[in-house]
Amino acid sequence: MKTDKIFEPVGILSDRLTFSPAVRVGNMVWLSGMTATDENRQIVGIGDIAAQTRYIFKKMETILQSLGAGLNNIVETVDYVTTFEGYERTAAVRREVFGGAPYPAATGVLVSGLVRPEALIEIRATAVLASGHAEIIAEAGR
Repeated sequence: MKTDKIFEPVGILSDRLTFSPAVRVGNMVWLSGMTATDENRQIVGIGDIAAQTRYIFKKMETILQSLGAGLNNIVETVDYVTTFEGYERTAAVRREVFGGAPYPAATGVLVSGLVRPEALIEIRATAVLASGHAEIIAEAGR
């Protein structure tokens, strides 16, 4: 199986890291968990989970655009949050970035902490590029 590692667009992640921001195998792309860390290694939107969520999706969009794709290619997200306080505000961001239903599959996980203490959320995602086909099931049991 051929693996094409997709490394960071300039300014997204540090060269010191020991993981790829995304890995592509065929038409599948796995985006590593990301926090709202800017090019200076500072958290954007301290204390604001919606701002952090928005920034993370912008970083993901940059990576996907380097593959000729976009956020609409995401089929699943996993949110790791340090608190559920304000978590409902991330729903408005998802509506904004995904443009309405149908939305990707999603999982939210409450964790005791993230590597960056100021981070309120870390998101990872899976995307399918245009050469593949993904169907979003809108109803359980369908």
